Amino acid sequence: MKMSLKVAALSAAELALRSLRVTRARAALAQAHEAASRAGVPALLAEVARAREAFERPAARRLGADGEQSLRLADVASLLESDALVVDACRRGVGAGGAWCALARRPVLFALLRSLAQAWPGDVDRESLIAGAFGFRDPDETHRARLRVEMGRLRALVAPLAQVEATPRGFALRPLQGRPVALLAPPIEGEQGALLALLSDGAPWSTSALALALGASQRTVQRSLSELEAAGSVRALGQARARRWLASPLTGFTTILLLPAALPSE
Repeated sequence: MKMSLKVAALSAAELALRSLRVTRARAALAQAHEAASRAGVPALLAEVARAREAFERPAARRLGADGEQSLRLADVASLLESDALVVDACRRGVGAGGAWCALARRPVLFALLRSLAQAWPGDVDRESLIAGAFGFRDPDETHRARLRVEMGRLRALVAPLAQVEATPRGFALRPLQGRPVALLAPPIEGEQGALLALLSDGAPWSTSALALALGASQRTVQRSLSELEAAGSVRALGQARARRWLASPLTGFTTILLLPAALPSE
């Protein structure tokens, strides 16, 4: 019974960490540490210490026209609770004041929004937007027409949170209620960093969904996932078309006890 209480506290801490409820996670970890200390269980104490390290590791970067700033979990949670319009390149969406618009399955729209957020309060010229979202360095009129269409779609999706304003040279992001704009990016650059960020909420993802969210080929995503799996950063459940990918647990001891079905069969 005592062991169950310790494991439950670790489970609560992991769930809170995944959802960025930092205060609740700290309280649950303190409870788990106290219980493990009383029981003298070295393995559980080690898992609590490992989970606590997550609070100190860089969890994201805040990007802006003046450079970037490394943020810990508590910093990210504070930013999400602030009045800012947060364009989140970790989860691929935008939110403010409790409202959230998911764009993980709309990679072109998110690429446009990210460019606008990074340039805020300035604007972005049309050529740069086309190059960043469509990959064309020498755009023609068809690309400019497509940009107008995609901007119309983006404008409709984010209307409850912000306006996308046309300027003489391009477009600019104008948050409602005069909110500031904050752009969050994964703590490390590159595809692997983006994959880990998407998987960090603990939800299972298929390879095809990850490829769609990243705007990459499934073969490229599979290669990155294989490398991350070899490093112990992600894990797979299921086989073939039913295979789903998840981030490795923050508290491995808890997951081993609570999710025996996830263990490889002998």
